[in-house]
Amino acid sequence: MVRGAATLRQEAAGLSRYTAAIAPYALTIARVLAGAIFLLAGLGKFGGLTGFSGFVGSLGIPAAGLVGPLVATLEAVGGLLLIAGLGTRWVSLLFVIEMAITTLLVKLPNAGFMPAGKSGAGAEFDLLLLVVALVLLTHGGGLLSVEQNVLKREL
Repeated sequence: MVRGAATLRQEAAGLSRYTAAIAPYALTIARVLAGAIFLLAGLGKFGGLTGFSGFVGSLGIPAAGLVGPLVATLEAVGGLLLIAGLGTRWVSLLFVIEMAITTLLVKLPNAGFMPAGKSGAGAEFDLLLLVVALVLLTHGGGLLSVEQNVLKREL
């Protein structure tokens, strides 16, 4: 058994030879892709803002006429900021809050987790975005970002 563990460690070390070159850019890749997803989701909400605000109100969330545009703005502007790598931790904090609320109040009660025959309709995608936002909140935006390369500091 001990020999098996050592073999596993050697195999993992062997794999790191191949992943070491991209490892410094993993956070950047995650940040840019999450930013693009949030940007597109926010723009989509702006396309049907009245309907989205009505949906928010149907969930019993107060001030839906304010919350709907606020969420759309957060996703569109926050997505752009993530793509650029500007204010990554602050924007990610807001996305963690949004995705936690979305998952707990909307997806899990209404669709559950990975409902049969409805790929992407459950909480799984929201949970994935929540985890990516949490990673960006705790680790920052990575090497290729406005904060790292232009400002030389995090906001």
